[in-house]
Amino acid sequence: MTFETNTNVGATLARLSLGVILLAHGLLKLFVFTLPGTVAFFDSLGYPAIIAYLTVFAEVAGGAALIAGLYSRLVAVLSLPVLIGSFWVHAGNGWLFSNEGGGWEFPALLVALAVIVAIQGGGAFALRRLPVVDGFVPQALKA
Repeated sequence: MTFETNTNVGATLARLSLGVILLAHGLLKLFVFTLPGTVAFFDSLGYPAIIAYLTVFAEVAGGAALIAGLYSRLVAVLSLPVLIGSFWVHAGNGWLFSNEGGGWEFPALLVALAVIVAIQGGGAFALRRLPVVDGFVPQALKA
C-alpha cells in the first residue's frame, strides 16, 4: 500500500465510523427512547423541543450521508454542534463514559472524529456529491 492509499483508507474508516455512530444514536432516539421521550429528556436539560427534533434529524440524515459518502466534510462540520452539545451535557459526569450519566470521553472522541473527517474528507469509496445540490456547497466542503 502506498501512503496515498493508506490515507484514503484511513479517511474512509473515520467517515464510516462517525456515520455509523451518528445513525445508531439517531435511531436509538427514534425507536428506543421515542421522539416524545427524547423531547422530554431535552426538556429536562432546559432545551426546547425543536432541539431534540433537530438532533434526531442531524444524527439520522448526517449518519446516512456519511455512510454513503455524500458531502462528508460538510456533514462532519454540521454534526459538530450536536456532538459538542453532547460533550457539554456529559461534561459534568466525569471522564469515563461508564460513570453514572455517562462521562465526556466518548463525546470528546466523536468531536475529534468529526474534525478528522472535516479535514480529511470522505476518503475512498465515497459517493461524494449530488448534482442537484452541488452548486450550493462551497468548493472546500465538497470532498
